[in-house]
Amino acid sequence: MTRPRSTPSTPAIPRQDALAALPVRTALPALRDALDGHGCAVLAAPPGTGKTTLVPLALAGLTGDGPTRRVIVAEPRRMAARAAARRMAWLLGEEPGDRVGFTVRGERKVSPRTLVEVVTTGVLLQRLQRDQELPGTDTVLLDECHERHLDADTAMAFLLDVRAALRPDLRIVAASATTDADAWSRLLDDAPVVRADGRTHPVDLTYAPPPRGIRPAHGMRVDPALLDHVAATVRTALRDHDGDILCFLPGTGEIARVAGLLGGDHGLHADVLQLHGQAPAAVQESVLRGGDGTRRRVVLTTSVAESSLTVPGVRIVVDSGLAREPRTDHARGLGSLTTVRASHATAAQRLGRAGREAPGHAYRCWNQADDTGRPRYPSPEIAIADLTQFALQAAAWGDPDATGLALLDAPPAGALAAARDVLTAIGATRPDGHPTDHGTRMARVGLHPRLARALLDGAPRVGTRRAADIVALIAEEPPRDYGDDLTTAWRTARHAHDAYAARWRAETRRLAAAAPDHPPGTLTDDTAAGLVTALAFPERVARRRAGSYLMASGTAADLTPGTRLGTPDWLAVAVADRPAGAPSARVRLATVIDEDTARTAAAPLLAAHDDVSWADGDITAHHTVRLGAIELSTRPLASPDPGLLRAALLDGLRREGTGLLRWSRDASTLRQRLAFLHRELGAPWPDVSDDALLERADEWLAPELARARRRADLSRIDAGDALSRLLPWAGGEAARLGELAPERLEIPSGSRVRVSYDEDRPVLAAKLQELFGWTTTPRIADGRVPLVVHLLSPAGRPAAVTSDLASFWREGYRAVRAELRGRYPKHPWPEDPSTAAATRHTKARLSTSDRRSGP
Repeated sequence: MTRPRSTPSTPAIPRQDALAALPVRTALPALRDALDGHGCAVLAAPPGTGKTTLVPLALAGLTGDGPTRRVIVAEPRRMAARAAARRMAWLLGEEPGDRVGFTVRGERKVSPRTLVEVVTTGVLLQRLQRDQELPGTDTVLLDECHERHLDADTAMAFLLDVRAALRPDLRIVAASATTDADAWSRLLDDAPVVRADGRTHPVDLTYAPPPRGIRPAHGMRVDPALLDHVAATVRTALRDHDGDILCFLPGTGEIARVAGLLGGDHGLHADVLQLHGQAPAAVQESVLRGGDGTRRRVVLTTSVAESSLTVPGVRIVVDSGLAREPRTDHARGLGSLTTVRASHATAAQRLGRAGREAPGHAYRCWNQADDTGRPRYPSPEIAIADLTQFALQAAAWGDPDATGLALLDAPPAGALAAARDVLTAIGATRPDGHPTDHGTRMARVGLHPRLARALLDGAPRVGTRRAADIVALIAEEPPRDYGDDLTTAWRTARHAHDAYAARWRAETRRLAAAAPDHPPGTLTDDTAAGLVTALAFPERVARRRAGSYLMASGTAADLTPGTRLGTPDWLAVAVADRPAGAPSARVRLATVIDEDTARTAAAPLLAAHDDVSWADGDITAHHTVRLGAIELSTRPLASPDPGLLRAALLDGLRREGTGLLRWSRDASTLRQRLAFLHRELGAPWPDVSDDALLERADEWLAPELARARRRADLSRIDAGDALSRLLPWAGGEAARLGELAPERLEIPSGSRVRVSYDEDRPVLAAKLQELFGWTTTPRIADGRVPLVVHLLSPAGRPAAVTSDLASFWREGYRAVRAELRGRYPKHPWPEDPSTAAATRHTKARLSTSDRRSGP
């Protein structure tokens, strides 16, 4: 798609020498051929080759060859977008806003003449959501794809959709420094890979491990001793080599500490500069312009300077070896950053910064042996980050499950499900996952969906400007010296003149313009701040309890030492994290609210229900009103729902066991007999173990549970009567219980003796004299199991145990007779017990009985 453009009467003169010096120029013919033939291309070019600056100008036809086209360059960070635009404009002899412009959140410099526009990937996503065809755009170059930012991955997936369905003429370039170019090629339908050779200046590498005893990074904590070592390494590098230093640290806190350590060294003879995403734009521009040559510079930076930015004058890199990655606790809705070891790819990127302009030196503040444990690449953000914003983007795009999107890595199912739950809870999506009208408006605000919801729903209640004020304050956590009270921080920001306040005011203006206009209303600032915060994070509404707080999500939370919040009953928590290994969340920014505000903002979490449960050994029944996990009120419940009561009783039985019931001797015997039959014969005889009975408790105890209301009622249940319901009545087998596992057996003396089933084998115990003449051991369970016979002395003590009576009479009886005959002379001890008459009586009673029965 070619469009003629008017030219100024006195066109600016491109800096041809600078353009010609960029190594990527040799790859431009192949890149143009790839785009002309395929429509997509992967540009693999090392840092410093000009892929971010010369390539867009060439594709737009601004280097003197090729047709004129409109090009969008997408950068992952605002700082990189501004810097790239400034550099390209300089190469053309212009200022940003003419033929090269940029658009980032809160700032836009473009004109009708703009052919190359540099935007952040977030801005690109908003444009795609507003108009999928990207009218007027010929080519999109996604820069720094190797960093695997979620917005960039999402934008690429959307662009491929657009190209496939609406704009087959749209040209796409994936530009990368260190990533797997072949993987991007496959994603872009086997697009050609164009490789550019870098301008390679040698970099001498020195490993400078810290002293022993340095503790590994944990969560956000970095051992101060390591930072001391980094500062010492910077001093060494300044002493031993020429040129400016670029020192990589994981975050702004570490940058501030190392800056303090270096600033106290009066012999440093260098300017210490801090470069990060929150640094004022003027500071960022000053760093990227380079020094004036009078003093050396030490630039302390986060990952923002790893790839797309060139810091002039740098000849030395000092690498702490650490980086920050997001982590999300999806169950608690809490996100945080964690410190990790920088990957091999990241370390290589950092090292290369020392050789962009000339030979350089690099110091790695770790032991070379530690290289083996480092990951190859950084973690893709889609695998570790909160996916709520991604899920809303996908839903607004028409693919709520994200299954149709061309992504290098699929989103984790659990994280995506948690994100979709959040979207449903804040009214952004319907149950089918597709966006509501409100959700579509949220997707276009350019905020996390929670904050977009707070802005759009809060504006009618507190006024648009105040809602924008508060949301902007939450979106970028204020400096620590503003305190942890959000309302106080709000007042501070209004009157402050620091860099944060300037950014906050700019973001407030942007957000106010993005929402419908509403007057301020009558709410106080404190109430407004609490309401808007709670609208953003309803599950973080928190109530005080025993020295800490409980969030509506169920997460415990503690205030930080020195808090300015006091000890209010209720809080709306704006920023919280859960430090690694900590049982509770840590509140970093919150505001005081009352219960009415909590109920209003978190209304979807408000529920009244009957709580009937087994607690402290008995039934408790209350009517409870809860705000999520927070109990607001409770009162005793006189007539619990029968179903809830039954469930609570069953829970009590499962917790405490069948001992809650009344087990008479007959009930215990029946259970033992059934256990015996289940063991020996199996089905249909039931399993009556504790686990099995508890599993089927609602079956065999059904009538009793229907009448019971408390523990005492369970203790009155006759377990034997209830247990009989488990007998196999349907097939008729229950009628054979007495035959298969008799409760008593008649023995030769005529006595009916109880069979004991409480051992592994059933036992019949009887006095030896009552078993005379019984030579066949009785068997039960259809003859499968012989009884164990305990032969008792006349005093009822065991004299012998056998499962073979015939053998006992032949071989064992004589020894028993010899031992007991003299001790019990009144009882019969015949020579041959196998033929003797069984009796319950002594010899004297036998004689009397004989005389009475004589002639």
